[in-house]
Amino acid sequence: MDFELMISSFPKLLNAAIVTLKLLSVSLIIGLFIGLLFAILRLNKNVFVNKFAYGYSYLFRGTPLLVQIFIIYFGLGQIEYLRSTFLWVILKEPYWCAIIAFALNTGAYTSEILRSAFQTIKPGIIEAGKSLGISNKIIFYKIQIPIAIRQSLPAYGNEIILMMKGTSLASTVTLMDLTGVAKYIISTTFRPVEVFIVAGGIYLFMTFVIHNLIKFLEKKYSFNS
Repeated sequence: MDFELMISSFPKLLNAAIVTLKLLSVSLIIGLFIGLLFAILRLNKNVFVNKFAYGYSYLFRGTPLLVQIFIIYFGLGQIEYLRSTFLWVILKEPYWCAIIAFALNTGAYTSEILRSAFQTIKPGIIEAGKSLGISNKIIFYKIQIPIAIRQSLPAYGNEIILMMKGTSLASTVTLMDLTGVAKYIISTTFRPVEVFIVAGGIYLFMTFVIHNLIKFLEKKYSFNS
């Protein structure tokens, strides 16, 4: 075991972890908005709207994230029309292609998490709001959405952790995230065990922080709905 390599690799991998956290945070923010939108569409009584939202969720939850990244990064670049539009400014960059893939993927899972949370809200809460003369719009935005978000925290916490580990696939499109830098160090030192132990330790620490943050939020916002 080469402990000197592990020590010297740690700062490089720690810097690369910043790229991983950026990928994760941007993807989660965009994915949360996508998930909320499609969760609302899934609750729509219009059959076509409902089926469209379900189709999106089924597509991105039913195919591997790696395949989605490859289709967006390699596949869309082969469409000549896209290369002549403003979209090419975004699609030619591996960073943004990874963000798009991660956001769409986590958005699909988030939509199902939020949909389930919306459906578990007790009707009495909504009826109480109506009895006070509060409009349906205010009830939805000020009561239903906050309750749904709070109730979905445990499941969404798991999704954040899964997405954090999923960002390691960004290295497949040349991004130098935590896994990408680990692969580069291994290619020059031929010491995979030592490098991946350090990289795995950093991933484990990030998982520990996310897990405890979600637990803190659960306790802070816990209530009987």
